[in-house]
Amino acid sequence: MNRTPATVPLREETCKKLLVFQRNELTEYHIYSLLAVKAKNEANRKLLKEIAGDELAHHDFYRELTKKDLNPQWWKVFVFYWAARIFGLTFTLKLMEKGEERAQNAYMEIYEELPEVRKIAEEEEEHEHELLNLIAEEHLDYVGSIVLGLNDALVELTGTLAGLTFALQNTRLIALAGLITGIAASFSMGASEYLSTKAEGTGEQEPFKSAVYTWIAYLITVAALILPYLLLTNYLLSLGITLLVGILIILFFNFYISVVKDLPFRRRFLEMTGISLGVAVLSFSIGYIIRLLLGVDL
Repeated sequence: MNRTPATVPLREETCKKLLVFQRNELTEYHIYSLLAVKAKNEANRKLLKEIAGDELAHHDFYRELTKKDLNPQWWKVFVFYWAARIFGLTFTLKLMEKGEERAQNAYMEIYEELPEVRKIAEEEEEHEHELLNLIAEEHLDYVGSIVLGLNDALVELTGTLAGLTFALQNTRLIALAGLITGIAASFSMGASEYLSTKAEGTGEQEPFKSAVYTWIAYLITVAALILPYLLLTNYLLSLGITLLVGILIILFFNFYISVVKDLPFRRRFLEMTGISLGVAVLSFSIGYIIRLLLGVDL
């Protein structure tokens, strides 16, 4: 960014806001640079270095205005670096981008006082957004398979566990029946995804990888939902915690997808939660009715 900022007297309040911008840009330069060093994909490494260069140029521009040298926020570098290693580049970087958008909305006064700052910010935001959309991560190509496994496990197993809870009223028996059902269903879902992807034959996804992503998502969800029944003896408390765990899984996953795919969060979350809880209530009622009709007493 070969621009020289105009020499203008800055108000104290404006200078403080520019210092915040400057520190953020320097912090993000270090984040992108560190992630570039650790990136295994050569194309991703090149993109991250390019974005890091943009952030450093931003910092240098603001430093010309503030005439001050700052240190980065090292705690933020640490947090976002490990977030990227755990949750993936796309999620972490787009989360950072959303943070930038919120921050810039709070500094509209600076744009009015220094029009060149606004122009530069808009140009670079657009450039960085384009670069972020080019980041390649294999698991994002299989989001549909992950959604299938996770969604089916949540709907089917919350319903199954709710029905078993009132039918059996024994946490060990419920956990045993739930595990058998869940594990068998995970293999069934994986096989179905394999055949479905192979039949489509688009070439965009590998059938075996689609099956594995579906199977793993299903199995992890099964383990999380059944765990309360393995740790507790009160079957109603176990059911309550299982439903809470299900809602938290839906919350996190939909937030993750809304960030990486730029999709609306609230509607998807409420829809998925409503379906899962609705099936659970229906299954719980069915379990109660069957228990009464058959006269089962365990």
